[in-house]
Amino acid sequence: MSIQERKARILINKAGGNAGPEGRNYRVALPAAWVKQLGITSADREVLLQFDGESITIRRAAAADYDRFLAQARKRGHDLLILYFYDGDTLCTKICADQTSRQLAVENLTDDPLATAFGVNSSPTWEDLRIFLESRCVPRQRDGLSHYLTELGLDHYDPLEIIRKTAGRMAEDYFWIKILEG
Repeated sequence: MSIQERKARILINKAGGNAGPEGRNYRVALPAAWVKQLGITSADREVLLQFDGESITIRRAAAADYDRFLAQARKRGHDLLILYFYDGDTLCTKICADQTSRQLAVENLTDDPLATAFGVNSSPTWEDLRIFLESRCVPRQRDGLSHYLTELGLDHYDPLEIIRKTAGRMAEDYFWIKILEG
């Protein structure tokens, strides 16, 4: 599926109620076909908004449910990366990374935020995934990095490829990552 773009104007209105004199509401009209494709109906219209400092993403809140997110992404033929984050033999977090839409769904299987991939963050972004993957690798600044990469059979620093070789194991803990292709 290719990314569709449309130009739109932000509607700016004076805020009512007990808002201050400078209070404003900002709205944008979404194409009906896009909203329908997301599965938003008058009975099920809750969405999740994410802002990364440059762009705003809107998705169905229900899509954050791991199994539903995975099923929808597979149905659309998206390129998926599925990661299982373990503490020893205990599966702690399942991550579905939709590489086509650059969205994530996460299911934590423990209540201990110290044993989950993203801690207390229940709606991680693509950038959060990048940071998590790098945290399970040797640091980019490490002395002898090129020798280490050569030993792994890699010619450049790529956290996902390093994790494919090392399972993201670190000397100081028992966490590791199992990578499945979608």
